[in-house]
Amino acid sequence: MDRIKLHDRYFNLFIPNEKIEAAIRQTAMRINSDYSESGSVPVFLSVLNGSFMFTASLMKYITFPCELSFVKLSSYCGTSSTGQVKQLIGVSDSLKGRRVIIVEDIVDSGKTITDMYALLQAQEVEDIKVCTLFLKPAAYKGSVRIDYHAMEIGNEFIVGFGLDYDQLGRQYPDIYIVE
Repeated sequence: MDRIKLHDRYFNLFIPNEKIEAAIRQTAMRINSDYSESGSVPVFLSVLNGSFMFTASLMKYITFPCELSFVKLSSYCGTSSTGQVKQLIGVSDSLKGRRVIIVEDIVDSGKTITDMYALLQAQEVEDIKVCTLFLKPAAYKGSVRIDYHAMEIGNEFIVGFGLDYDQLGRQYPDIYIVE
């Protein structure tokens, strides 16, 4: 499809699935190179909801022993956001002394990654790496290093491949840009 409608907005095809998959394969090859001889078993922490498709695709190309966990971030008190991530929902085992790779769908301002990084440091993990499908360098204000990114984009609003517009559009295999 070249154009989709979600709620009140139209989106045009921006990045076809073939290009996304090729970028994910390249990212996995870099991760494999860094971890295949490490001797330890890292934990991939996939941040829901947006990263589910990226994580599924990425894991097809990872060639070393690893664990995978899906996490949600909680930043709410009642019905309003506190503006700061308070906990990782879904991490049941201790991560103390473990190597962790955070898997995100998109990094723009860096607020989520910065807060998640701090939560993991408080758990005394051995090492933290960040892997994202999309990086918006012009919007990134964080201090956490983004170790792996499959693609860089501008400040466009995109949907598809796990990313949504008000909960719609996650299922599309391509990326669409708002008109």
